[in-house]
Amino acid sequence: MRYTSLRSFHAVASAGGFNAAADELNISQPTLTAQVATLEAEYGIELFMRQGRRSQLTAAGRELLAITTRMFLEEEEALAWLEQSRELRTGRLAIGAVSPYHVTEMLAAFQRAYPGIELSVSLGNTADVLQELLDYRIDVAVLAYTDPDDRVLLIPHRRHPIVVFARKDHRLARRRSIRLRDLEGERMIVREQGSTTRRAFTAALKAAGVTPNVVMEIGSREGVREAVIHGIGLSYVSDAEFVADPSLVKISVQPSTIYTYAQLGILEKRKDSRIIKAFLDVVREKLA
Repeated sequence: MRYTSLRSFHAVASAGGFNAAADELNISQPTLTAQVATLEAEYGIELFMRQGRRSQLTAAGRELLAITTRMFLEEEEALAWLEQSRELRTGRLAIGAVSPYHVTEMLAAFQRAYPGIELSVSLGNTADVLQELLDYRIDVAVLAYTDPDDRVLLIPHRRHPIVVFARKDHRLARRRSIRLRDLEGERMIVREQGSTTRRAFTAALKAAGVTPNVVMEIGSREGVREAVIHGIGLSYVSDAEFVADPSLVKISVQPSTIYTYAQLGILEKRKDSRIIKAFLDVVREKLA
């Protein structure tokens, strides 16, 4: 009731009289008068000085008008923002990814479709990104392989073979492809425990009965690459994430049965979010 009374007061004060305000609000003049009178009676305050059919704001009325003007301007702004959000002309989407290589094309496609949406991106390994999703710190996760979780809906996107890379003076660098058994005893640099690339490659080595000589563990893709460039050993990476360098050689693994996967993860509870659904639709339609 107070909101209605404030709206009625603001209309009268802005229109300069009760009759004009009643026409503007499309209500009867007696109803409008009663609503303003209720506001005055409830708070024991006089907002208008009435002289016949004329009404003038009191000092208190002028102060309240300044407040209601700000109030209803902000209301209009809020409604405009909600309307833009409904049409996805404004808003924010937070994305976590295990690699910039998969997510960048998604961001570019979504930005073209919805230029008014602000995007933020955080990078980490699969375990970290998944936890951010579960903690509601991001809206969409771009993951490699992860174990099934009833809380998370996973949408497959792409898969890429894992390749080995070495410095160009390494003994295996002259070969275009190798088999896993060729890595027996080789000095190898690996990613941290949360890396799904490491998990997939380690599982393949174990299945093949191959034991490399792991000499270093580094918690970033760039760090591993630098270590290989400096001749510490060789390593492996998704083919899509290999960054060429004059001192490096990429070597395929035959048969090519070791893959990393790019998949989108969203919380099951949030699958009906309009902005999340819009992102998934862009990825499906533009990057299929």
